[in-house]
Amino acid sequence: MSRFLRVFLPLAAILFCTLSVHAQTPAASGEAAAPLHLTPDEAVNMAIRNNLHLEMARINLDIHRRRSTFSWNHWLPTVGVTGTAIRANWPATHQGFEIDPAGIPPIVPFSVTLPQWNLVGALNAELVFSFALIEGMRVIRREYEAGLMTFARARLQMEQGVRKMYNGILLLQANVELIEESYLNAQRQADMAEASFLAGLVPRLTWLQAQVAVENMRPAVNDLRNTLQNLTGSFALLLGLPHDTPLALQPITLGTTFIPQDTAALISQAAAGKPDILELRANIAALHSQRQALRLQNYTPFIRFGWTATSMFNPQLDPFEENLFNWDHWDRGGNFSLTVGLNFNTLLPFTREGQQLRDMDAALRIQNIALAQTIRETELEIFTMINSLERIRVSMEVQQATVYLAEEAFRLTEEAFRAGLQDFMAVQNAALALDQARLRVLTEQFNYLNYLIDLEYSLGIPFGTLSSE
Repeated sequence: MSRFLRVFLPLAAILFCTLSVHAQTPAASGEAAAPLHLTPDEAVNMAIRNNLHLEMARINLDIHRRRSTFSWNHWLPTVGVTGTAIRANWPATHQGFEIDPAGIPPIVPFSVTLPQWNLVGALNAELVFSFALIEGMRVIRREYEAGLMTFARARLQMEQGVRKMYNGILLLQANVELIEESYLNAQRQADMAEASFLAGLVPRLTWLQAQVAVENMRPAVNDLRNTLQNLTGSFALLLGLPHDTPLALQPITLGTTFIPQDTAALISQAAAGKPDILELRANIAALHSQRQALRLQNYTPFIRFGWTATSMFNPQLDPFEENLFNWDHWDRGGNFSLTVGLNFNTLLPFTREGQQLRDMDAALRIQNIALAQTIRETELEIFTMINSLERIRVSMEVQQATVYLAEEAFRLTEEAFRAGLQDFMAVQNAALALDQARLRVLTEQFNYLNYLIDLEYSLGIPFGTLSSE
């Protein structure tokens, strides 16, 4: 009996657990997934970790890092081993004379047919030295530094996009809340109009106008919700998540606190720290180094060190019949060579090699023009952002007062409508004015924050340095 219990009880426990899991699976699958709570910094870290575009930039940087780490391998000699089996198209004969002391005459001619197959083995080592190789190592290092700048710019642009998209979702959520509140107010006003109509205080037209206003708002509410859902799905994909992942974004503190800004100083700082400008400077430095390497390759001689060891099977023996491992059957040779050379084509400007240097000079001029153009665009960008920030800061003082006045006007108009002193259109207009004032304030606050994020990117300072104040 005890043996039966020892076998039966574990099996019963496993069966019970399996049935319990299968019984709970449908209920669990029907439940909505818990939303993923995110802060701006957490969203940025997730995007940097999971975004595929940034992963491609990271792989490209790894390629440059590996090339820079092993740039010394240019000084390794080229070593190779070859083995060749040779078959003559026609059999050859070897003729000669051999001495026979006992023969008459003592010198006897002979003729031997040589084997058509023969074997040759060789070990070759070659090392080429030129001053261009030294500069080539510097080129690889400069390209790696340019790759670092490119990856840093891609990472900062990713962070900039994530933070602004995060703010865009919060702004859209606030818009949805405002329009839903307006919809509820319109529904409440329609109920008030219906009650007033039934009490004989307003005509039936007022009640119908209130109902029409409610129905007209319903498509706008649905469209805004759909836009918010699409933007949230795009944001989830940007973070490397499934598009239908529910997200709960932590609200951020909004405001327009005055930040002292010296336009000239900010322009100078942006010209020295903007990621786009730093990347262009790194590319120009790498291009300068490439031009120097090409110039050294064209106008300086090279030295080639070569060493060769060869071994040929005795051509008078058949390699398929004799012992290949008998070293006496192999004829050994080899040499060491030292070659100094200079390509004359590179000295002529109209040759293909001579034109490469001119093409490199033209590419450098193009990059320098692009750098100057980017610096000018950055100056205008900083000037525009500073003016926009100042405009928002000044206008916010007026708009805050406008919201307060709109709230008071709506409250008084609604009270007058209840007392029969105002018609429904007046209430509707007051509600619309209040919603527009609130939306303008909210939009300007998010615009101010996004301008600060753009300014942080242009200045090359960490995000949050200005926008977190």
